[in-house]
Amino acid sequence: MRFDDRFLDEIKSRLRLSDVIGKTVKLRRQGREFVGLSPFNKEKSPSFFVNDDKGFYHDFSSGKHGDLISFLQETERLSFVEAVERLAGEAGLAMPAPDPEAAAQDRRRQSLADWLDTAAAWFEAELRRPAGAAARDYLSRRGLPESDWSRFRIGFSPPGRTALKDYLIAKGALPRELAAAGVMITPEDGGEAYDRFRDRIIFPITDARGRIISFGGRAMDPKARAKYLNGPDTELFDKGRVLYGLPEARKLLHAGGDGAALVVVEGYMDVVACQRASIAAVAAMGTSLTETQMELLWRLHPEPTLCFDGDRAGRQAASRAIDRALPHLEAGKSFRFAIVTGGKDPDDILREQGAAALKAQLAATTPFIDALFTRERDQGPLETPESRAGLKQRLRAAAKTIAEPDLAAAYRDALMSRLDALFETPRRSASPQGFRAAGGGADGGAGRRWSRNAPEPPGLARPITRVAADTLARDIDPVAAALASQAIVDPGVLEDHLEAVQSRGFGDPALDELAKEIIRLRLEAEHLDSTALRRHLHEAGFSTLLIDVDRAAAYAGAPFTKDDVTLTAARSQWSNAFSVLHRVAALEDALALAKSDLAGGGSASVLMALKKERDRLRRAITTRTIWTDEAAS
Repeated sequence: MRFDDRFLDEIKSRLRLSDVIGKTVKLRRQGREFVGLSPFNKEKSPSFFVNDDKGFYHDFSSGKHGDLISFLQETERLSFVEAVERLAGEAGLAMPAPDPEAAAQDRRRQSLADWLDTAAAWFEAELRRPAGAAARDYLSRRGLPESDWSRFRIGFSPPGRTALKDYLIAKGALPRELAAAGVMITPEDGGEAYDRFRDRIIFPITDARGRIISFGGRAMDPKARAKYLNGPDTELFDKGRVLYGLPEARKLLHAGGDGAALVVVEGYMDVVACQRASIAAVAAMGTSLTETQMELLWRLHPEPTLCFDGDRAGRQAASRAIDRALPHLEAGKSFRFAIVTGGKDPDDILREQGAAALKAQLAATTPFIDALFTRERDQGPLETPESRAGLKQRLRAAAKTIAEPDLAAAYRDALMSRLDALFETPRRSASPQGFRAAGGGADGGAGRRWSRNAPEPPGLARPITRVAADTLARDIDPVAAALASQAIVDPGVLEDHLEAVQSRGFGDPALDELAKEIIRLRLEAEHLDSTALRRHLHEAGFSTLLIDVDRAAAYAGAPFTKDDVTLTAARSQWSNAFSVLHRVAALEDALALAKSDLAGGGSASVLMALKKERDRLRRAITTRTIWTDEAAS
């Protein structure tokens, strides 16, 4: 009996090779592969390797190599048909009926595939002809060089109503075949059939083996009713079971090794951009991820990254993905989330900032559980017992939807832990030593510190919401808080102080991690605006700390926070204050050394001079003259 390729591919897509082989061979993970003792020869050292990504096993002791069907044939002496029957049963698939129509259907499907391949070649040629001039200009503006057109088989469909139809019929195609392949539309009223794709840049859609099964088209006309258009479901193409860019993504995953990420983006050009930057990326066919697509992703990677735009549509797509994935989560099957900041998409980032910036943004991911918690937390204010109880109920209900009992219990505990941290009022912590002494100390009598127990600054309402436990605020020096707050409002103020901020922070150890993250982002991004920076810091878990920084900064009396201060003046005042804090820290270190030298016969006058300067600067902090030019002189 002959089985068509689609049926066999469906079996392989539903069954993981390591799961099938693992029933009879004890396997352990080794990098991206599994290794075990040979099922074909007796051996003491494992030489049998299984690769789920590639879908094959290889036994070095015997030289045998194959897929899950050949494995059953080899180990259980089954015929090809018997092995397929066994695996189809495990996959929950009914065996195709052995009727004469099967061969005819297979021939018809192959014919459709042949016409799609011919159409793809024609689209590619049209892109390079005079009719494709505007499309070529568009691709050039999008930063896609001609050298990459062939790699992704990008083409162009001219505006003519029947250009492709006329070409393929002249080649011998029948209109009904072109309609069945999805490249031609036959009106229901009996009118003349016409091309589905007109005046569009064409992206071929392939199956897992790289065979063209449909097309997607991006409209050249900005007034087109549909910006992106996919082919319809056909005998070859089921949009809910296909991921655009999958074959190339598999190659990139293999080349990237164990640490390589698999990213799911929103559009064809985003996939192309990521793959050009050597990032394994795929896209769904304009719909929410289906369960089948999730299983395809998990076969390639235990924790793919779902990348969405930061706008409302992107947040809604992320929320739908959370709901659809929850029941299917298991150990080794989850997702992470990444938001591309600044109103950009991956294609924009690659074109404007380069591959390194794109990789950095896609690497800043949020675990699934944190994305779920954030979504539920942000549904509304949490100012009443009723609203807090509602959040608790939603979190428990979400955890309950996970089918795997142990994971459901673990999620429930972790979500409740985050809920407790959200409303926890931490105890006032002891003042750390070192650079923080610039803002006060037992012997300095310097300025007032802010803590959660301090009265509120005028005009500020105390926020009720708390975020991640690891960012719960501690006592924060007001001057250090003002410096950090202004650096977020105006990242340009850091330009002359990058190295100092990276090594010393803003003058308070409570802000060291925040300072390091800000500097990391500045060094990775050519341009860093305040909105993108603050959004990233919130997503990175600094939400509560940012709230406390802003509230503590209100006590500092920093003049650069006023509306009537020019940018130049604000940066000058910030630099003066930062220089004072940096100098105080250096003086503290020098004093410690001077005291040690004094015990060994050093000069007392040096010690007194250092102490005098330190005390002068501390008074500047206390009296708020730190903001003037004289303070640093």
